[in-house]
Amino acid sequence: MSFSDLGLNPKLLQAVEEVGYTTPTPIQEQAIPYVLMGRDVMGVAQTGTGKTASFTLPMIEMLSSGRARARMPRSLILTPTRELAHQISENFESYGKYSKLTKALLIGGTSFAEQTKLLERGVDVLIATPGRLLDLFERGKIMLIDTKLLVIDEADRMLDMGFIPDVEKIVSLLPPLRQTLFFSATMAPEIKKLSDKFLSNPKAISVSKPASTAENVQQTIIKIDGGAKEKREALRQIMVGEGDIQSAILFCNRKKDVDILNKSLSAHGYSAAALHGDMAQSSRSETLQEFKDGKVKLLCCSDVAARGLDIPAVSHVFNFDVPINPEDYVHRIGRTGRAGRDGKAFTIATIEDYKALKNVLSTIHTNVPVVSLEGFESWSDEEAASLKGRRRRRPTKPTSTVKPEAKEAKPRGRRKKTETSPAETTVEANTPEPSTSPVSIQDEKRTERKAPRSSAPQPRRKARPSAVIGEREPSSEPSNPTSSFGDHTPAFILREAKVA
Repeated sequence: MSFSDLGLNPKLLQAVEEVGYTTPTPIQEQAIPYVLMGRDVMGVAQTGTGKTASFTLPMIEMLSSGRARARMPRSLILTPTRELAHQISENFESYGKYSKLTKALLIGGTSFAEQTKLLERGVDVLIATPGRLLDLFERGKIMLIDTKLLVIDEADRMLDMGFIPDVEKIVSLLPPLRQTLFFSATMAPEIKKLSDKFLSNPKAISVSKPASTAENVQQTIIKIDGGAKEKREALRQIMVGEGDIQSAILFCNRKKDVDILNKSLSAHGYSAAALHGDMAQSSRSETLQEFKDGKVKLLCCSDVAARGLDIPAVSHVFNFDVPINPEDYVHRIGRTGRAGRDGKAFTIATIEDYKALKNVLSTIHTNVPVVSLEGFESWSDEEAASLKGRRRRRPTKPTSTVKPEAKEAKPRGRRKKTETSPAETTVEANTPEPSTSPVSIQDEKRTERKAPRSSAPQPRRKARPSAVIGEREPSSEPSNPTSSFGDHTPAFILREAKVA
């Protein structure tokens, strides 16, 4: 079958031929006719199979007649990431260059003013991330009452990133009579539940089993016993063995590890760049364009940043970290081997990745060869399982045996005065007695407590001038100045007594 058999107009067929495609992929062959019929479609296909063109081509055909009104887009495409939104926008530019359709790209990190101007003119195709779309809607810059075609792309990634509540809110703002296209690389139970909620009598299209990997991608797992430093050394050794790599994507689980790996590769003379969600949108776009143009050969990135990238020239994918979510493995290695090309995917796994690697292999249902790397110690599943069991065991405290020298439990309640031992009596006898009054410490604390102040204002007390320098105010204590000091009366008290 050729594209001309799908019912597309001659101008659209000419644009597709100029891009370089002559035969539709299985997902395109099955989905495009039903989209042109106006049916809801639920498409499930692995990455790199042409899902984007399976809805952009029929949308250009269907929107060729009609005109959009101000702030009322005729169609809406929701994507989870900015990079995927850019990718879809480029598809519309390539396939729709002979049509007069207008489009707008609503993503974070760009100017609100430019996006508002496009919406005021009216757009046929609106490509947006959920957050920015809701932001503009709450500002009153966009209305969705005239949107008759909705596309939800990468629905499984929407679920992973927590966008489903935003998507549900956006869907509630659309007219109930609409056409909905739902695409996902995997079909988890949660995704099936969402499709039943959003779609009406959909046509289910599945060209591959869920969470399957492309057959033209050669996969390899390398087990090494070590940490991050050993993994970086192993990665460099693998790349040396692969020869001159023209274009490769390296995946890390955390954004800070992306920066560390990028700095390490750059320090060893490799042409590398980083791409993750904390970067400004201008930097992300510039880095991605340099990678597409071949100015940067190695792209270190996170799952969010690389989701939906369509760069046919990528020959290698390196999983520097085993993905925590096993379905992310399918999306990662799907960045290579696109458009019928061959690709290679290497996964570096330490003994700490035993559980994550096991989940990946059980999800993809594929026997991936495990090889050892020269100069690095490997590990086995039995060693990882035993190590995991030892780490879970915790030391228990003895309950039945009590040591003879163990102290007795202290009784609860107020502490009572205990008798002193002979040794303590001897020490106290040799200690000089402090020069304090015979009043007990407990009584001193009681007498030192101040009465609570009343809320009524107190009259200010006038200071009484002293008649003689050094004269002290009378007190209730005995007149004998030496009564509290014994035989060691301070000199200033004797002076005051003589003056008096």
